[in-house]
Amino acid sequence: MNNIRIDLFSDTITKPTPEMRKFMSRAEVGDEQQKEDPTVNRLVEMVCDLLGKEDAVFLPSGTMCNQIAFRVYCRPGDEIIMDETAHTRHYETGGPAALSGASIYPVPGKRGIFSSLELESAIRPQSNHEPRSRVVLIEQTSNLGGGSIWPLDTIEAVCRVAHAHDLACHMDSARLMNAVVATGVSAREYASHFDSLWIDFSKGLGAPVGAALAGTREFIREAWRWKHQFGGAMRQAGIIAAGGIYALEHHVERLAEDHENARILARGLAEIKGIEVEPVETNLVFFDVSGLGVTAQAFNERLMTKGVRVSTLGKTRARAVTHLDVSRSQVEQALEIICDVADEMKP
Repeated sequence: MNNIRIDLFSDTITKPTPEMRKFMSRAEVGDEQQKEDPTVNRLVEMVCDLLGKEDAVFLPSGTMCNQIAFRVYCRPGDEIIMDETAHTRHYETGGPAALSGASIYPVPGKRGIFSSLELESAIRPQSNHEPRSRVVLIEQTSNLGGGSIWPLDTIEAVCRVAHAHDLACHMDSARLMNAVVATGVSAREYASHFDSLWIDFSKGLGAPVGAALAGTREFIREAWRWKHQFGGAMRQAGIIAAGGIYALEHHVERLAEDHENARILARGLAEIKGIEVEPVETNLVFFDVSGLGVTAQAFNERLMTKGVRVSTLGKTRARAVTHLDVSRSQVEQALEIICDVADEMKP
């Protein structure tokens, strides 16, 4: 790992900037469990204003945001509908089953996005024999969908069908701000269709830790109970909440730089024989190396010997993520290295 100079593994590896660190060190703190931490309270107010929701709660992670939402909505045996590629289905260690007794109904959408008609087909009929459909999850942007952005009209249609069947709508909004910057649609407009959603501060926004789950006052009142049960209650949390404040004030508009860097990276990769690049909409660049006759893991291992790291999300599928800690010149250097490795590994 000490050899890695250009890390495209994920936007989760971003480090707080010196300015963010200084801001965090000066944070006023109090007892977060008693709602007496002024910095946490300020962050919660900012999130409510950003998303147009009544209340919010500061949590250690986005995964906890998802799992608390499911626990609020679901009883054991209930079912959560989501795209088959959803983060909750693949990367949250079976949390819905373990923590809420809920199962998952995977919908085979396109690039992580399903239609209102596909949702309608997935909703269970009222029956004493079948699980009860209870929640619809939308992931914005869709990670395994290639960083794809759910169109606003698709969100409106899907949520309309869900609400017509008395289902709750929850957004896994780990990269919502990437969608906001890419489309110009406000976070509040996206959020208006959902009963609950959250903001992640530790991906592209560059804070070291934390997320905030938002919804109605009643929803957040219940969420606080599960926050305690799941071990998410904190004390003088203002120091880390300050990172989220700084991120919202200084690191949102700059996401456009990550998107441009991703497009530059994608164009360069597309010129390399043996590599197939998926469409790029935000800061995630997925590419396939099967044309080189190697696995993604073998390709990444060779890259790492030369100071570049990506992630592998399939036998031949790899992902490169642009973020706060990767400059334009580093993207250009990474392309040169990837091109060299591709030449070395060609059959």
